[in-house]
Amino acid sequence: MEVRREPVTLLRSVEATQIPTGYRIRLEPGGYVIVQQVLDGNFTVMTERGGLARVESKDADALGPTYVELAQKAEADRAQRREGPFDVDKVWEELRTVYDPEIPANIVDLGLIYLVQPEPVEGGHKVMVHMTLTAPGCGVGPMIVDDVKRKVEGVPGVTEAVVELVFDPPWDQGRMSESARLALGLY
Repeated sequence: MEVRREPVTLLRSVEATQIPTGYRIRLEPGGYVIVQQVLDGNFTVMTERGGLARVESKDADALGPTYVELAQKAEADRAQRREGPFDVDKVWEELRTVYDPEIPANIVDLGLIYLVQPEPVEGGHKVMVHMTLTAPGCGVGPMIVDDVKRKVEGVPGVTEAVVELVFDPPWDQGRMSESARLALGLY
């Protein structure tokens, strides 16, 4: 389902995360937004004031039925990925569904994941993730870290995810995959 970049009138108030500051803002009913991208059921929108914000999939109903359908499809895809026994490849698959809401490339292809280390523990696996951000002062960094923790803990057999933000070595564009470079027009 293709999302057209046209104004969408908000059906109810909704809490959103302002990009790039990471501040929580309230978007009021009757106001409009323009959906810029849909990333794993979350929506990056341009507000009527011209700034960007992320509306979470749980609030898709504020955007209307088309967006509820997109959020439900993303949730169905997540449920399917969460079947079966623990496999570190499933951790990587989930990490590929985490996005910086400003950038249409996932954090794995951006080269932000430095380490994924599962450790067997009673009842499953504890998974340590070392990751970085494209910029140390990124306001949405805590939101991305929370997304990583939540997604990894949703993998079958994972009892705990420990996500550590590191800045050594510093991130640079050389860490990006070829597909991310293509998506961002860096060739």
